[in-house]
Amino acid sequence: MRGVRPMQVLVADTSVFIDLERGSLLEASFRLKCRFVVPDQIYEKELKKNFNGEKLMRLGLVIEQLDDDVVNLALTYQLRNGDLSFPDCSALALARTLPGVLLTGDNELRQFAIAEAVECHGVLWLLDKIETAAVVDFQELYRGLTAMWHHPHCRLPEQEVHRRLARYAERLP
Repeated sequence: MRGVRPMQVLVADTSVFIDLERGSLLEASFRLKCRFVVPDQIYEKELKKNFNGEKLMRLGLVIEQLDDDVVNLALTYQLRNGDLSFPDCSALALARTLPGVLLTGDNELRQFAIAEAVECHGVLWLLDKIETAAVVDFQELYRGLTAMWHHPHCRLPEQEVHRRLARYAERLP
């Protein structure tokens, strides 16, 4: 059909789902006109038992079974950067081959993805998409990002967080 844009594919690592859950914005992210995908490696080793994989499946998460070519590409990535886990390398390989956008909170993976010419973003980019699509109101975005920011394991860039919080606060009732 002419003029119909294909749904954007977002290949996420576990850190993105953790941040979204901390901010109570997980459900909101699945209301975007995107398709969230994870490699079977990430689902089986990280999400299924340790991070409520069934909930993610109900929300619409797609688990992609990796073929031999994608597995080999992931192994190549891991050989080239031994600091990355195989699940992270499988997400990068999947994002490259689908093609899709890699979503990660891992700076090492992000830098490697950029070097491999794979589009890569983090949870703040996803919050921008939620804001643009008006999936939730600014109060929910403000509360969610504040909760993420105040979590002891937060790795979000301070300046970018404060910029968004200020923008959300300007639009609060």
